Amino acid sequence: MQAFRKAVEAGDLDAAVALLAEDVVFTSPVVFKPYTGKPVTEVILRTVAEVFEDFRYVRGIDDAGGRDHALVFTARVGDREIEGCDFVHVGDDGLIDELTVMVRPLSGAQALAAAMGARLERIAREEGGRPA
Repeated sequence: MQAFRKAVEAGDLDAAVALLAEDVVFTSPVVFKPYTGKPVTEVILRTVAEVFEDFRYVRGIDDAGGRDHALVFTARVGDREIEGCDFVHVGDDGLIDELTVMVRPLSGAQALAAAMGARLERIAREEGGRPA
């Protein structure tokens, strides 16, 4: 999805979040159970934007029907290089209703999990809630 890609590349997280359906399902590369809902997905997107360094999309793959997209990216978490892919599905209303992220290698996924976990724990403490 070009609008999502452009928003992320520009660091315009407000625009990226505006493209999410209220009931979007986010599947993390490091957590087994998917997250459901725009608010939690927004927190995750904003947090990963803090964690990833040198993030850039390197390729986009779109299906002929225009509803499924794969956005291949590279990034760094600390000293770990990451390759990954955002799999995006667009619903009938034109909003993203599924967002699945995959990353490799394992050492990069572990670094991502550790960095995200620390930040999400801090957010939960500050907001008086439980971690995502």
